[in-house]
Amino acid sequence: MATRDDTAPLLDVRNLSLDFGSPRGRVHALRDVSLTVPKGRIVGVVGESGCGKSTLASTVIRLLAANADVTAGEIEFEGRDLLRLSEAEMRQLRGRRMSMVFQDPMTALNPVRSIEAQMLDIQYREPGSAEDKRRRAIEMLDKVGIPDPANRLEAYPHQFSGGMRQRICIAMALLVEPALLLADEPTTALDATLEVQIVHLLQRLQQDVGCSIVFVSHHLGTIAELCDDVVVMYAGEVVESGPVRDIFRNPGHPYTQALLACDPGRIREKTRQLPTIPGEVPDLRRVPSGCIFKARCSERHDRCDREAPESHRLESAVAGGEHRAKCHLREPGRSRAAAEVPS
Repeated sequence: MATRDDTAPLLDVRNLSLDFGSPRGRVHALRDVSLTVPKGRIVGVVGESGCGKSTLASTVIRLLAANADVTAGEIEFEGRDLLRLSEAEMRQLRGRRMSMVFQDPMTALNPVRSIEAQMLDIQYREPGSAEDKRRRAIEMLDKVGIPDPANRLEAYPHQFSGGMRQRICIAMALLVEPALLLADEPTTALDATLEVQIVHLLQRLQQDVGCSIVFVSHHLGTIAELCDDVVVMYAGEVVESGPVRDIFRNPGHPYTQALLACDPGRIREKTRQLPTIPGEVPDLRRVPSGCIFKARCSERHDRCDREAPESHRLESAVAGGEHRAKCHLREPGRSRAAAEVPS
């Protein structure tokens, strides 16, 4: 009987495309997206609002709106293509082998049920008595930093602060010790101090549980602090990916460079105006030909209008790392001047 290769990635998304139906036409929200999550690693997905980060996470766990339509690609998790599984088979995976932490903890928790009831419900497939499950819930609340967890377990969501509610959501997601945790902007609604606490909490819990994490965020500092690898998305496409050190020290795509230039933490001189990326995200009902970033790119040339760039491998400063960027200027053996000459 064949055994699974322990070196294989936990999650392998290949050439994924997804559309949303709308009265004004189909929105091509994801196009040819590929993403690899190794075992025991934290992969950050970063980009502007509307770039497809949350849609990607929702597609992996298959929690999509009725008007969503996966048109191409594969999502292989632990050797199984999730897109080929029935809904019943997906329910067996959710809350067991994979869990998700949502952006807004108040909408993720049921406001009329106690935390105890919700944490016991999430263990309905686990063996043991109700008392055993209650004990595990208390232990997990203690791990995520909820004070006096035995008594607070009986409280309701509105009796906790936003940061505490997010900790409870993380506790619920990790209670069953999943192999993969999808965290969809879990720090967006929190202030800077709580955000740092949640990042450190996720780092510690990831080491304790040994799971892999896909961390969706638009906050570059959080990505740099937490993640091992980074995927940069723009307008439904992956434009760059690689180890966090490569992305932040030697970004290869003009969009990644522009994102980093807009980070307030990198501004060295006093200014009244924060840097921005000029232009607007293209209308994904009518995806433009050529490079998706061309209208906002300071390095645009003739070839960008005619031809969509391929993903090119760049030199990585990390041993065994794979750094790739989807840009004509990064094509091997082609200088920037040559790239500007029409072929």
